[in-house]
Amino acid sequence: MRRAPGYPVRMTGPAKKRTREEYEQGLPDHHDPTAGFAGAPAAQSALTLRLILALFGLVVCLAGGLGWLATDLPAWPAVLLLIFAVVAVVDIVVIVRRKARGEPG
Repeated sequence: MRRAPGYPVRMTGPAKKRTREEYEQGLPDHHDPTAGFAGAPAAQSALTLRLILALFGLVVCLAGGLGWLATDLPAWPAVLLLIFAVVAVVDIVVIVRRKARGEPG
């Protein structure tokens, strides 16, 4: 396998479980191509903002879906809104687990 010049070969073993201290210090910026560019700080995940937006989406989709079912209109938009509400619940669970693990944001 050929590799581009300047890129070292990275040999990694099995992934070890990260500690709370590692999350508090911040994880490597593998997802941020501009990390450290011109002295810029490393990007951090905005988990709290994501949680607020997911909660807002849950409330709006749930209220809209149930409100739509109360009318005589076709039911498919209500089903679509309720599916979005389920997606928001899954996102909330993922966010809460990440925050409980100690990730900043």
